[in-house]
Amino acid sequence: MTSVALSKVKLGDRLAQDVITPLGSTLMHKGVVITPREREVLEAFLIQEVVIESREGGLAARAKQEETQSSDTRPLTNLEVEYNNMFTLLKRIFSTNTSGVGLPILELRNQLEQLLKHSGDYNVLAFHPTVAEDNDYMFHNSALSALTSYQLAQWCQFPQRDWMPIAMAGLFHDIGNIRIDRTILYKPTELTKEEAEEMRRHTLHGYNLLKNVPAINEGVKLTALQHHEKIDGSGYPLAIRGDSIHPYARIVAIADIFHAMTLKRSYRQSSSPYQVLEQLQVESFGKLDPAYVRTFIEKATQFHNGMVVQLSDGRSGEIIFSDRQHPTRPWVSVNGQIVNLTIERNLHIQSIVQDI
Repeated sequence: MTSVALSKVKLGDRLAQDVITPLGSTLMHKGVVITPREREVLEAFLIQEVVIESREGGLAARAKQEETQSSDTRPLTNLEVEYNNMFTLLKRIFSTNTSGVGLPILELRNQLEQLLKHSGDYNVLAFHPTVAEDNDYMFHNSALSALTSYQLAQWCQFPQRDWMPIAMAGLFHDIGNIRIDRTILYKPTELTKEEAEEMRRHTLHGYNLLKNVPAINEGVKLTALQHHEKIDGSGYPLAIRGDSIHPYARIVAIADIFHAMTLKRSYRQSSSPYQVLEQLQVESFGKLDPAYVRTFIEKATQFHNGMVVQLSDGRSGEIIFSDRQHPTRPWVSVNGQIVNLTIERNLHIQSIVQDI
């Protein structure tokens, strides 16, 4: 064991002792391997030195890490593996089927079941897949909407028999895009009025693709049609309102908007998940189901004490207290100083650096 100044710590070094913050909480546990992500967290907390294991035996791994310039060499979790499989399957189907006829529903459902086996490890605020290509956005949105809708169905105390269908509704809500002209679907600039109208038809296309599939229940089919309807009747394609919108569609609408705003797009950067939660709260007045939105915000932020986050001014710190009246604006300890986001309204949480 050797005590080493943080500036001398090398990628691949392994902690021989827990790292303790100035406030006395454990920042990292013994055995953690230093990657660029861990170094960023240590620097954010102004850790001056750490105790590492002997570097003998660790040189090969470190050399490989430096050679590949990888930002994260940890093995993928089971959740990440199955998520990547889901993404790959969606992309393959979309690339090889331009009509939507003969969709491999059973294959999609089987892969979704494999993904949902690990949904207990899913944190809607912290799980951010990399959108490698602009055209990949819709596949990520579908897979994430399935995960989030499944979780939200449980939080809203839907019967267990509805959990899988609601996840299916999240997965298939934008399936109608398969019949949209690719030049419109992937257009990086603002759509014309005519193009926007064509995009809106994805709801009708989606319903028509699913309506005669016996393996899918009516709620899943109606979600493809209704997920852009609004509680006040201002949505599309039918301008229905309130309880006329299927409960599945009201759940998926929340997940769809959340991920549409937090995923990076070709024409804009991703938004902070905490800012999006605040926007959803505003949208719940007349647009989204207010009870479902309230539950989503309360549950998504319920367990984040101890999470390391980055603020909008670039500083990083640890969430130490959550005011349930203001769940998106907790207290953050930054270098021993408490930043109360309920008071400092000019700041917000930009991203999560380290989940708990």
